[in-house]
Amino acid sequence: MDVDGGGKRVFQRLGAPSGDGRNQKVCYHWRAGKCNRYPCPFLHRELNAPPHATSNGATNAAPKRGNGFSSDDSTVSVPRRSPNFSGGSTWGRVHGGGNRVVKKTEKLCNFWVQGKCGYGDKCRFLHTWSLGESFSHLTQLDGHQKVVTGIAFPSGSDKLYTGSKDETVRVWDCQSGQCLAVINLCGEVGSMITEGPWVFVGIPNCVKAWNIQTSADLSLSGPVGLVYALVVGNDLLFAGTQDGSILAWKFNVATNCFEPAASLNGHTLPVVSLVVGANRLYSGSMDHSIKVWSLESLQCLQTLTDHTSVVMSVLCWEQFLLSCSLDKTIKVWAATESGNLEVTYTHTEDHGLLTLCGMHDLDGKPILLCSCNDNSVRLYDLPSFSERGKIHSKGEIRSIQAGPGGVFFTGDGTGQVKVWKWSAEHAAAGM
Repeated sequence: MDVDGGGKRVFQRLGAPSGDGRNQKVCYHWRAGKCNRYPCPFLHRELNAPPHATSNGATNAAPKRGNGFSSDDSTVSVPRRSPNFSGGSTWGRVHGGGNRVVKKTEKLCNFWVQGKCGYGDKCRFLHTWSLGESFSHLTQLDGHQKVVTGIAFPSGSDKLYTGSKDETVRVWDCQSGQCLAVINLCGEVGSMITEGPWVFVGIPNCVKAWNIQTSADLSLSGPVGLVYALVVGNDLLFAGTQDGSILAWKFNVATNCFEPAASLNGHTLPVVSLVVGANRLYSGSMDHSIKVWSLESLQCLQTLTDHTSVVMSVLCWEQFLLSCSLDKTIKVWAATESGNLEVTYTHTEDHGLLTLCGMHDLDGKPILLCSCNDNSVRLYDLPSFSERGKIHSKGEIRSIQAGPGGVFFTGDGTGQVKVWKWSAEHAAAGM
């Protein structure tokens, strides 16, 4: 998408640089605020992204994941240590004081959004879609008529896929920004992910599977109602459905098709979020609970009930599980000595939360993006939760997806997809 006048392709920009501590380990005791060793043989700072890290936090050798830091071998359930409930944890604490904090009181001008504000620069409200100097808006993709519910960027492809409740999937050229195809599905899109050459789309009573290399077009039957969530783990495709079940399929190379493998039951209302990490499957539901499943036995190991409303999104980061809910909280879960997860930190917003997405900025720092039902996205450093920026939109942002080279995408309730790009912090700070 040549949109910034420089003649360069948006998806061929700089990636995250490697850090000088890439072969070292971060001190777990320091993260918990308990390290008393001097000198300590481990790092008392967060590592930069690995040299060949993709923008979703996994290395190039690992398969691409949907919307965060997670991978099959991430360590959300280890080490076995008790969460720190005494306030000494590094969660929610700002270190170094160098982060730019965005004031939450700043409000978008509704008249400017409608193109009717006559105050211009003298208006007391914002006339911009974003706050924060470490990222910028590149362009927008118009075409969908309803909320964008899925964004997928297949590894090695120059095409972007977006799905919507308008019952279509659109395919966009990443060089020109033009829509190349509109695929009518005769049903609203509830979810969309990519894994290797496959694009999976959840629709009512079905999962569509497209192979962009072989042009295979498969329909996986079995779901009852809309498929709200999809994830791949341990060579299985999982789908969270409207009837509260989680269906699993396994790909059969000999027959070139996906075969039903299991049905995971336990939730009493629709399953709306899924993530895989530490050989576990985590599912968030409208029944206000999170269930922890073994990827080997496919049995439920634990049910987490600390949220008081719908668990909209779950995400793995290092040894932690993060979850967000319409109860206006993001909860950080850590494993106790018994192996069970307990809340180690709770971050509270002024509005209900819709989705989480994890990525690294161009300086290798882990960033959490969380969308709220006030038509905004907050960007936070981890683990401090210091605010890096804020994105405004005309409608609720239901989809956030990381792309290559520091690019990321947001899709909102009006059907608009926006393209953003991280800039290096030293450039943003004017150094």
